[in-house]
Amino acid sequence: MIGKLRNIVLDTREPRRLADFYAALVGGEVTEDDGAWVVVVDGEGRRLAFQLAPDHTPPRFPDPAGSQQVHIDLHVEDIDAAEREVLALGATRVTEPHEETDFRVFLDPAGHPFCLIFNID
Repeated sequence: MIGKLRNIVLDTREPRRLADFYAALVGGEVTEDDGAWVVVVDGEGRRLAFQLAPDHTPPRFPDPAGSQQVHIDLHVEDIDAAEREVLALGATRVTEPHEETDFRVFLDPAGHPFCLIFNID
């Protein structure tokens, strides 16, 4: 092993807003916030960080000419309830044609795609 994973970092124009979204999504709390760098830690100690990128351009999923840049998969027990909750937090459901089987694709408030995964063993 070379090292241990410390953070998964997402660029955004609004670090605190995106951190609050993910804190609610994963049941975490904001532990650092200097305005340009905000960290969320979940109950297992996993860290998501959000850094200020004033010129951030959101990914264009599912545009085949664009890149997702990064995406996060979250396992959920009740997909319909989870969908209602993420939409209430400010997520957007991706409705452009793409293949979905045991997952649904959403965009966070900064435009990063994430998936709610269900029916997995």
